[in-house]
Amino acid sequence: MNDSAAPSRLAMLRFLARVQEQDLDRTRRWIADEEERETERERGRQARPPAPDWLIEQGLNGGMPVYVHRGDCHMKGKRSRGATQEQARRALAEGVAACTHCRPDAELGFVEG
Repeated sequence: MNDSAAPSRLAMLRFLARVQEQDLDRTRRWIADEEERETERERGRQARPPAPDWLIEQGLNGGMPVYVHRGDCHMKGKRSRGATQEQARRALAEGVAACTHCRPDAELGFVEG
């Protein structure tokens, strides 16, 4: 093999430096993209309206209400909608069942808690 045709060690190191610079540039783009996604997620969290204090869970197909829940109840159903305190009290007074897990009736003054 002819030594004059082989790249010099210095040329190979310069090539390696260019490859590593390209890798670093790509990694920095990935970081910038992820920072942008994180910023958007945080904006979304901040723009989200606060969770309601009270929920009324509707029956199937938008039927009559079946439960009143506290807003943070882990047993709330997918058909639950936010309600004011007055709406929750009215629903309880009209006979809608209080969730037995979160006990909104106790907090709203319908029973001793």
